[in-house]
Amino acid sequence: MNISHLTILAIESSCDDTGVAVLKGNKVLSNLVANQEIHARYGGVVPELASRAHLSNITPTVELAISDAGISPEEIDAVAYTIGPGLSGSLLVGASFAKAWAWARRIPTVPVHHMRAHVLAHFISPGPPPEFPFLCLTVSGGHTQMIHVHSPSNMEVIGATLDDAAGEAFDKVAKLIGLPYPGGPLIDKYAALGNPESFLFSKSKVEGLNMSFSGLKTQVLRFLQAQLSQEPDFIDNNLHDFCASVQSAIVGMLITKLELAVKTTGIKQVAIAGGVSANSGLRKALTEKGSLSEDPWKVFIPPMSYCTDNAAMVGIVGIFDAADKKFGSLADTPQPRMPDLNS
Repeated sequence: MNISHLTILAIESSCDDTGVAVLKGNKVLSNLVANQEIHARYGGVVPELASRAHLSNITPTVELAISDAGISPEEIDAVAYTIGPGLSGSLLVGASFAKAWAWARRIPTVPVHHMRAHVLAHFISPGPPPEFPFLCLTVSGGHTQMIHVHSPSNMEVIGATLDDAAGEAFDKVAKLIGLPYPGGPLIDKYAALGNPESFLFSKSKVEGLNMSFSGLKTQVLRFLQAQLSQEPDFIDNNLHDFCASVQSAIVGMLITKLELAVKTTGIKQVAIAGGVSANSGLRKALTEKGSLSEDPWKVFIPPMSYCTDNAAMVGIVGIFDAADKKFGSLADTPQPRMPDLNS
């Protein structure tokens, strides 16, 4: 598939950050994110505030991304945008702008599934990317899925969380101990300074490749209640060890399921994607699997800049689909809940 001649403008607006990128083939010419720091005051994303901020940010961010890419708008072949899943208002802003911008210039649009974009972020230059087929564990605040990736357009979810996502578990545990939003990265930061064997938390037992994290959250809550009743300063005195122990439990569950997926499918090319793929504990555990002398995996870990939501990952999907002439229409509408990964 020849993709080097295509130039794509990509827009990502599934949650609170406005991302805009320009790609030529698999090379990123520009990749900008307009952050919305106001949500930290509320301990989580406020959908109405997010959509209003997208309205303010999207036009100047698009103009700046095109300028930074060193191209003119006339050189763009198509506009890729996130159609779902995500926050309804946020998706609507990005989709409406993308379709209007493309319609005004008589170029096609490419609606993109957000989780598919996370997976294909591995194909952004410089690589090298995994070879098909491969396994990809996507872990974020809203999703935790085990995906059998047959091709850029054929991805099969072979396991998923039955309740909370891994990223949600990190953030909610962080909230329990008073860390500001988003708390997941702070748990990772403090975990690096602690002993992961200080406190033992049992891992959920779910058949097959599915996962569950709600039980761990309840377990941690009851543990904290018991400890704080005996030692009011427990969190201050044990912050690093506590974070290390919680992180070890969550990462342990993810790696156990990856091991089972490799055993079940026989595929040893293993990738991770999504916001939690930035977690140092998960990256270290997966790297160790790739360096084992006996039966090593070929491991693919995305650069930090492509772990969290960004428009470059939307753009690479746009490149693949445009090369296959898979375009959208003005009738396409955002889908906040979008179960089919190939939609």
